Amino acid sequence: MVGKIKIAMGQMLVEAGQLDANLSRACGMIREAAEKGSHIIVLPECMDLGWTHPGAKELAEPIPGKSSEILCQAAKDANIYVVVGLTERLDKRIYNSAIIISNEGEIILTHRKINELSFALDLYTIGDKINIVETEFGRIGLAICADLRPEGDPIGHSLGLMGSRLLLSPSAWAVPADHDNEQNPYGQEWIGPYSEIAKKYQMTVVGVSNVGLVEGGEWDGWKCIGRSVAIGPNGKILAQGNYGEKAEELIIIEVPY
Repeated sequence: MVGKIKIAMGQMLVEAGQLDANLSRACGMIREAAEKGSHIIVLPECMDLGWTHPGAKELAEPIPGKSSEILCQAAKDANIYVVVGLTERLDKRIYNSAIIISNEGEIILTHRKINELSFALDLYTIGDKINIVETEFGRIGLAICADLRPEGDPIGHSLGLMGSRLLLSPSAWAVPADHDNEQNPYGQEWIGPYSEIAKKYQMTVVGVSNVGLVEGGEWDGWKCIGRSVAIGPNGKILAQGNYGEKAEELIIIEVPY
């Protein structure tokens, strides 16, 4: 480890089906993160349309495509790496995808979610590969949400074995509308597996969730509640976002690389 970098966790509001509003909000967070000295910003899963939104069948775009080009330009203008979840169209298939964009505005890695919830498979096609990318900050691995849940452990462990120094995961963490966080605090279901792989492979693991309401699928009416979390190479929490469907915030951490 030769230095430290700043990673921004963009726990942004995602409005279901509101493509232009979501892209505008993401670009604003990208600019803010860069202004605050961040080298990388991580944004949520399906940031463009919202996870499981049925409008994806009509609104999803290719990668590269219009949405990714807007984010690439924002990354280039702000001179910052951007990690973001997008709804991808490929021919007749829809994927729950994520990309890493370099500070020069180039897409350097694309990942399609593998460990998707069963009901969401009515919309999304499962991805078929994992990979890492070499950057000036070392090797970065990319996962999406449940890819790093206990049942998806092989993905996180494989990325660790491939030498990831940073493992970044756009997410959409949701709870039923009547969830009581005081009685049942949210977050340990991610902290546990994140800590295990972070410590085992001496890497930093960052998961960033959106806030707002879920529309579509079996979880229609649930609320995405943030609680984004970063775990350091020692397995300890570096930062954790606030809880709630209105808990939009930008959290900046400093990590070794």
